[in-house]
Amino acid sequence: MFYYLFQSIQDYDIPGARLVDYITFRAGASFTLAMLIALIFGRSIITRLQRLQVGEVIRNLGLEGQMSKKGTPTMGGVIIILSILVPCFLIGNLSNIYMILMIVATLWMGAIGFLDDYRKLKYHNKDGLKGKYKVTGQVGLGLLVGITMWLSPNIVMSENMEMESQKGDELIEIVHKGTMEKTPQTTIPFFKNNNFNYEWLTDWIEDENAAQTMGWIVFVFVVIVVVTAVSNGANLTDGLDGLCAGTSAIIGLALAIMAYLGGNIIYAGYLNIMYIPGSEELVVYAAAFIGALVGFLWYNAFPAQVFMGDTGSLTLGGILAVFAILIRKELLIPLLCLIFFLEDLSVMMQVGYFKITKRKYGEGRRIFKMTPLHHHFQKAGDPNIKSIINFPASPIPESKIVTRFWIVGILLATITFVTLKVR
Repeated sequence: MFYYLFQSIQDYDIPGARLVDYITFRAGASFTLAMLIALIFGRSIITRLQRLQVGEVIRNLGLEGQMSKKGTPTMGGVIIILSILVPCFLIGNLSNIYMILMIVATLWMGAIGFLDDYRKLKYHNKDGLKGKYKVTGQVGLGLLVGITMWLSPNIVMSENMEMESQKGDELIEIVHKGTMEKTPQTTIPFFKNNNFNYEWLTDWIEDENAAQTMGWIVFVFVVIVVVTAVSNGANLTDGLDGLCAGTSAIIGLALAIMAYLGGNIIYAGYLNIMYIPGSEELVVYAAAFIGALVGFLWYNAFPAQVFMGDTGSLTLGGILAVFAILIRKELLIPLLCLIFFLEDLSVMMQVGYFKITKRKYGEGRRIFKMTPLHHHFQKAGDPNIKSIINFPASPIPESKIVTRFWIVGILLATITFVTLKVR
């Protein structure tokens, strides 16, 4: 709202009115406002949740300090969602297609997470919303985002190209095509121009229009897989105080930098990456996202005064996935969000190995002491439990596990940026 107000008074030469034209200014304001909202209103929301007796359902898994968390308010993701949306509505450009999609993704995944938490609390169990319904919601969001990117005339990109001198391979300049293209291109590491077109997978089809259509269909399928995988990964990562929030903030910062560089034709040319006009508005959203998480950590850091619940974790994963897709960086997600995928993979490996060994030996065996992965480090070794990986023998304190995961997240973000220049 303030964005349009300041836009309307620019003709009157009021000092400071043109500041809203600068992405950096609006991003800074968005970050500050989001953090303040989380800090100021977070306390009252937590108190309200306590009065409603919205406490986390805890099962005794034999983890150190686990039962002390019983009764801690959950659904704290409401704080994060509120802190993100208010700055976006006040400072963001609501006519920008990228901002619209991010707001829709936030509300969409927030609703799914809220229903999941609500059912857990209503029936006093850990089951919540059935998995098929959560996956259906995630697939629905993936379809919405993928098809919108396919059909919207406002979502285009300009491919980066290298100009070479007549003497040979001496690189003299990076330029972008003069025309904006409607194409399902994305960024991949280790290749000369960092671009991959999904239509290349379907160029065997003789009909050019059919080949292009199939290329977009492949893209939509990838979008669905990314949204589902990252959202579930973030959901599994939310098991220790501050773990999911801190890891998501690190990933969000990396994506914000990529959005800023890709939305500026000068920086995009300098770094030899595709230029995506309009995507710079995502920096304002990302700033609110990071500010909301920093403010939430004030209450969620060990020992947590509130848990984000599925209202927060499913939303964070969905936001990060859609954001990466919009800036055409979804194929960098396996590295940037490796922590989420390892959490996903640890559960799948554990369940699969347990079922196989139970059929083969009559008793189930384990790869890890416990999954998701962060609980493996938190659990003490048990001679009665047969697991392949028993290191470490003694449990690691929760706060240390969280800090080390954050450090790994920073390292992964750094490596992700490095891969863009390794060709």
